[in-house]
Amino acid sequence: MAENRKIVEVNHRDVGSSQPPGGEEQGEGGEGGGGSETDAGGGLTDSKREVLEKCLNTLKHAQNDSHTLAALLLITHLCPANQLDKPTLSRIFEAVGLNLPARLLVTAISGDNTSGLPAHELLSLGTALLAALSTDPDLVSHPQLLTTIPLLLGILANGPVNQQKPGAQEQSKDDEMGSRMNVNQSTGGTSDGDSEANKESSSQESDSSPKLDKAMASDCYQVLTAVCALPRGPDQVLSRGAIPALWRAVQQNQTLSHERGLALLGCLLSGKTKDKAWSKHPSELLSLLVRLSKDFSQAKDQTKLDMCAKLVQFLPPVGVAVENEELKGVVAQVWGTLRPMMQAKLTPRQIGPILVLSACLLDLYGWELVGPPKFCCLLVNRACVEVRMGLEEPPGNDLSPELQHTLTGCYRIMEAAIEQACCLGVSQTPASPLPTSTTSLSLQQSRQVLGVLEEAFSALMYHLQQVDPSRYGDPFIFATFRSLCSWLAEETSCLKEEVTRLLPFLISYSRSHMQGEGAEQSLSDWMAEMSVREEREEAWTGKEALRYLLPALCHLSAEEGPRKVLLTLDTPALLVDFLTQCWTSLKGKSGVVSTRDPSMETACSALLNFTVTEPERVRKDPCFRSLETLLGEALPVLVYKPRLLVLAANYCTLGLMIGRLKPASPGSAEACQRRFFSSALRFLRGALDSSSSPGPVKVSQSWEESWDEVEELWRLSLQALGGCVRAQPWIAALVRQEGWLNRTLAMLSQCSALPDQHTQGALEEALCALADMCPACQREIRDVMTTMKSDKCALSSMRNLRKSVDVK
Repeated sequence: MAENRKIVEVNHRDVGSSQPPGGEEQGEGGEGGGGSETDAGGGLTDSKREVLEKCLNTLKHAQNDSHTLAALLLITHLCPANQLDKPTLSRIFEAVGLNLPARLLVTAISGDNTSGLPAHELLSLGTALLAALSTDPDLVSHPQLLTTIPLLLGILANGPVNQQKPGAQEQSKDDEMGSRMNVNQSTGGTSDGDSEANKESSSQESDSSPKLDKAMASDCYQVLTAVCALPRGPDQVLSRGAIPALWRAVQQNQTLSHERGLALLGCLLSGKTKDKAWSKHPSELLSLLVRLSKDFSQAKDQTKLDMCAKLVQFLPPVGVAVENEELKGVVAQVWGTLRPMMQAKLTPRQIGPILVLSACLLDLYGWELVGPPKFCCLLVNRACVEVRMGLEEPPGNDLSPELQHTLTGCYRIMEAAIEQACCLGVSQTPASPLPTSTTSLSLQQSRQVLGVLEEAFSALMYHLQQVDPSRYGDPFIFATFRSLCSWLAEETSCLKEEVTRLLPFLISYSRSHMQGEGAEQSLSDWMAEMSVREEREEAWTGKEALRYLLPALCHLSAEEGPRKVLLTLDTPALLVDFLTQCWTSLKGKSGVVSTRDPSMETACSALLNFTVTEPERVRKDPCFRSLETLLGEALPVLVYKPRLLVLAANYCTLGLMIGRLKPASPGSAEACQRRFFSSALRFLRGALDSSSSPGPVKVSQSWEESWDEVEELWRLSLQALGGCVRAQPWIAALVRQEGWLNRTLAMLSQCSALPDQHTQGALEEALCALADMCPACQREIRDVMTTMKSDKCALSSMRNLRKSVDVK
């Protein structure tokens, strides 16, 4: 061993000057013109290449660690790790694998060092090897390399020889134990080494923490950055304690922490890992955001502009700590810095990051902290101007990724403005979400806002008119589509001709994604990266485009001109397909249907518009036959799901409105039809509670919370039930069989009044239809009316029903 140590020491001295040992090789290099750097494998001279070959040969045939270390030290001094070519990397990996660099780190950190080399040298060599090997895509995902992540994070957080401080980095115990076991199994090291690698000093010791040399810090960040570039890389790094370690490195101003550490944190706080990072480490990330916002407010002009994009990454996701006063203070401070920037003269390249940051701040707190009304108007105006300038280019002009990013931010400012502008006329209540900054807009200011929004959305429609189906998978097209839908959900009377002309694109685009024809992965990634979403999906489903369009379809299907265009585009079939897919997904969730999906209710409203206004289309279009089958399957389930009462009311109404258009069947009704009507009758009788008779009838407790949303649907269902009885007389027998008639008559004869006149009118219409179409029902109604004990009950006031059953 003494001899081996001597070899290491001699070779280490030789490489200290970064020159190959032995004058013979140097002389040959000079004589042979080896000084010319013509080698493509890293720019080595011929003499150095010769030494490199000898080192690689020694490495391959090394008999012990001392020989291996000596060869590796020479290699790393001859050629920096990031300049090694792939063949050289492959030969190194074949000789030492990932086992040795991991062992070097563990040995250096644990202090159990018998190699004769200083711990710092072992760390330097280990991190350099890992950095070199991580440049190979096949090696960077190797399990052995991943197990070194906690060690590298420990070095970055605590310095090269300060690994044995109290307070371990925060990471899940399972993952930490797994990392220790994997490293120890692969290196033969002890768990103590890995444990110490993950420990960090208390904040009071930050000043005494040793600084990393730049090369070692760069190597550590190289490995971590390479891992983060993998598909699951951010999760791999995050789960191994990256946030606390990098936060500590930044707090202590460790080497490269602000250049590379913040960039790595920004990567972890983007995309799918953002929510997870903030949920696990809110205090560290909030303190980091406070620091960055303070730096932002104190920065000079150009630095301030550069910091806008960085701040976007470090803002929390929507919904995280919304009530946190410290976070509110940060957002208010950033707005205070942005206001003079927005009012200055800016080039398009300069204003882009400012608008994107403004959009992200709006996502967090809306208009509450933005500032005075005049500035709010300026912000919306500048966003709309950028959109018009960016989208009103001649067809065929490609938008740069930078411009697309800016425009996407502008869209979100416009969407926030729509919500507020459309709510200005609504009376405010203590629970109103309207912020003080926008509620104080003057009438002239609100008109100006609506005017610039209309011009901007006209530009969106112009741009979408040029989109070829081959671009349906482009995330920017989806962002443009989504923003336009937010406008159409509130406003379809403006630009009506342009909207109608755009309907073929809107329906084609939605149908394409429903059928999975777009580039779904890119859109899924975009949805994950958006800091604001109306619905958080675990993955892209293809239904998102239509979900955004549905409110507009609900409005447009009620207007004759747009409705005719929608019918030519076979829109009802698209809506039925959407409901079918949603229902399949809903009932498949653990066998329990309990999650409300408002988009399904909106789709029902649009289909109801078609049903009311286009009876011939309903009778002939096969999609309505499919819809009946769906309703017959779903309503019997929904009747027993109180949380889905609004959806049940929509399904019930839609099915009865379709049923009233069907001709009388010559034979017995189909099983699906009977099942639907039985469920509908059970559902309808649950709305009112007559237990308080002889007083007025009240709305049932289970319906009370949703009554504002379902009362009109319930009344329309009763009227449609009367129409169904007149169209299909067999239903009258079912009404008696299910007990609906008996219970309704009992309630009306005992109570003094119904909730309102409209409810009484709807019940009377259904009862009149039963009396007109079914002699048995007529006799039953007459018997109850003639034997009533009081002439002041609700039933006695139904004059049309009295005429139908011939009771004076």
